[in-house]
Amino acid sequence: MIRLLAYFGLCLALMASNVASKPRHGLSSFGELKYPENFKHFDYVNPNAPKGGYLTTMGTEGRTTFDNLNPYILKGEPGQKLDLLFDTLMVRAFDEPDAMYGLVAESAELADDKMSVTFKLRMQAKFSDGTAITASDLAFTFRLLKDKGHPRIRISMRDIESVKIIDPLTVRYRFKGKNIRDLPLIVASLPILSKAYYTKHDFSKTTLKPPLGSGPYKISDLKQGQYITYELRADYWAKALPVNHGRYNFSVIKLLYFRDRTAELEALKAGAMDLREEFTSKSWATEYDIDAVKDGRMIMATLPDDNASGAQGFFINIRRDKFKDIRTRMALGLAFDFEWTNKNLFFNLYQRTTSFFENSAMKAQTPMPKDELTLLREIAPDLRPSVFGDVFLPPISNGSGQDRDMLHAAAQLLSEAGWKRKGRQLVSDKGKPLSVEFLIYSSGFERIIAPFVRNLKLLGVDANIRYVEAAQYQERVKRFDFDIVTQRYTVSQTPGVELRSFFNSQNADVEGSFNLSGLKLKAVDQLIDTMTQAKTRKELYVGARALDRVLRAEHFWVPHWYKASHNIAHWDIFGQPVIKPKFDRGVFDTWWIDTVKAKAIQKAP
Repeated sequence: MIRLLAYFGLCLALMASNVASKPRHGLSSFGELKYPENFKHFDYVNPNAPKGGYLTTMGTEGRTTFDNLNPYILKGEPGQKLDLLFDTLMVRAFDEPDAMYGLVAESAELADDKMSVTFKLRMQAKFSDGTAITASDLAFTFRLLKDKGHPRIRISMRDIESVKIIDPLTVRYRFKGKNIRDLPLIVASLPILSKAYYTKHDFSKTTLKPPLGSGPYKISDLKQGQYITYELRADYWAKALPVNHGRYNFSVIKLLYFRDRTAELEALKAGAMDLREEFTSKSWATEYDIDAVKDGRMIMATLPDDNASGAQGFFINIRRDKFKDIRTRMALGLAFDFEWTNKNLFFNLYQRTTSFFENSAMKAQTPMPKDELTLLREIAPDLRPSVFGDVFLPPISNGSGQDRDMLHAAAQLLSEAGWKRKGRQLVSDKGKPLSVEFLIYSSGFERIIAPFVRNLKLLGVDANIRYVEAAQYQERVKRFDFDIVTQRYTVSQTPGVELRSFFNSQNADVEGSFNLSGLKLKAVDQLIDTMTQAKTRKELYVGARALDRVLRAEHFWVPHWYKASHNIAHWDIFGQPVIKPKFDRGVFDTWWIDTVKAKAIQKAP
């Protein structure tokens, strides 16, 4: 789901005010479109890529099971890649920061006052049962998602006021408020649901019955929690459109689910999977020393990632009284030794994350530029004084794993926060011990958290790791029933409305929102509005850097690490376009099975 919301963010809207209001084949945040109206295909595809072949890969990115085929509600654990079933009004161009081009929509027309957008639908657009996609389906989808959709979707749609059917192939969305820049392409990126189908089927319930869609694939087979098989539709209505030319080349995509990454890796080595993205640095550095890699039958590829890396870290639940004092949170951060972790556990493959907009031009730097200072002074009464100093950077340890200077500083902060030593434990003035529980669902993080826990114990903190099943983990996170969890926030190249779910005060207590720490700060809300209302990319970046300073000064997370690349291991059976999409891996969208390579692999010993 987090990827879904990030995708909405990537599709942020609106043409610049100096662009005339007229129907266009595409939209972008600030008006620029790379591709002309008569473009034939995206530059990062092979228009002659053959169709066919069978891709088997992991379905376990971010979860270990599934029990639901509806990814647009809060209930259940949805399967991966369900977006392959549903078309949208427009689709993302992954070589531009935020541009979208027409799929179900033939054109989009933004009103002069920017308060509405009108989409003209293609006559040939159809659901997989052959029924036409009409404006009535769009209006139905809007009401359904706004009333019963996942809270994160409802948050993104909050300022979409209404929808009007102009004629069977024309629909107009009207907006409210000032934060309207994102809204047209948020609408354009929503799934299109069949009114006829969901009038008969309860949208609000979890289901393992494959839903009626309109996208390039259908579900042909599944076993709950074990696999989902997607089959390319021969009758897909949009396969010849420019936005789809050279895309969706696999006849079958099968996603396998594993309880742990060790079993997943062994499945790849045994040939039960064709491709796997490796997220564990230790495994990437030490566990691919096999004959298939040595003789070239398996490729270890590192694909560049030009997206903003976002923010991964240990997020502290500041709703809980024990974490409300910022000095306590700062002390927790000092107990984590990244330098030791990177050297001993990660083979120095990572860099320390310091920003909520890591690996981007939106990352705050020292010294503070005048335009950021001017913006922050307008909301100065709501800010900590430290915001106006050097932007916060995590301290660099001596790499010993127990840096005495850092632990001494942490102990001092805990004392200042009112925690007192009672034997080996820190207690409050009421005698209640300071306890910290790290909630996890995968054993892979234990080796990283365990040294952190040891350092916390040295400080007198009753720290421990709580391992729970994936379903229980997700349920507890939805209800904010945790002390500390690991999470990664991903942001778009043009962030705006998705930041509401991450950091906005109104969503701090909304079950299922991404505001995991429970941050409630008026200044943050104001800066998110500033970003969402930005008229130029320069204004957006100033707002983002100012927001980054404020967030980093709150110390509600212990930042992790990042690398600006993807590690992908695959058997040498694929063809790839000459150009990789700048802002996407491109695997599902643009790769294909090379039959000559595939036969050679089959013949190899």
